[in-house]
Amino acid sequence: MTRNNIRILGPTNGPVVMFAHGFGCDGGTWEKMLPYFTKKYRVVLFDHVGSGGSDLAAYDSVKYAFLDGYARDMLEICEVLDLQDVTLVAHSVSGMMAIAAAETDPRRLGRLVLLASSPSYMDHPEDGYIGGFSAEDLDGLLSSLDANYLVWVSSMAPAIMGTPNAPENAAELETSFRRVNPMVAREFSRVAFLSDVRPLLRNITVPSLILQCTDDLLAPEHIGRYLQQNLAHSTLIQLSATGHCPHVSSPGESADAILGYLAGTAVPRQVEPELNAAS
Repeated sequence: MTRNNIRILGPTNGPVVMFAHGFGCDGGTWEKMLPYFTKKYRVVLFDHVGSGGSDLAAYDSVKYAFLDGYARDMLEICEVLDLQDVTLVAHSVSGMMAIAAAETDPRRLGRLVLLASSPSYMDHPEDGYIGGFSAEDLDGLLSSLDANYLVWVSSMAPAIMGTPNAPENAAELETSFRRVNPMVAREFSRVAFLSDVRPLLRNITVPSLILQCTDDLLAPEHIGRYLQQNLAHSTLIQLSATGHCPHVSSPGESADAILGYLAGTAVPRQVEPELNAAS
């Protein structure tokens, strides 16, 4: 409970929705969406170790150098709280962690909601996969982060948020990034940008909702189609929200899509059959 700064809201007997934040954020990033869920659902919020109010003393550079360390933490949270039939809403890199957790032990997971998630940000030309960033692109991005984290934050937060007409959203993301320990940020960024969960997708049996944003710098629109084509029992919804953080910039649309999916009333976007799963 202390390690991950777990907070529980809503009725104790409600269906469980657990929210997992992305890079540079913490459980507070979901604040704007909470009013849509807390009347009916038992909401579980937590911080990945090294983020927010987590126990920084529990951070282990070896354990958290890989997705599995974070995925094990999420499964342990479910076990300690004895959570069943969990809807795991995972933003960005936490979508990779959710996939790793579902592949490792899906017993407590009822549904995955992959919000602005990608199975790999890196291009893999050897099999035709386009993640959006070449290996050289990511080398440059990570070198820039290593050189001066605060300068990197100032330049990247607006681009990642992707809402130029609402600069307050980028300011909120930048503030969140600045709260992260730079050493943790450097190591977490490599987990985020260099991981590849594509080989796990075929093993996922948990039903999944894929929420794809418009004009997302980190997860272009074809990524949502790729996930749907490679995840069994998946539903794709294209959001009108722009950028990479729709739970911050468009919390109502994001919440409505999730609630509609849980209620069985979501209107999915169909993938055209001629689309190549590798593109």
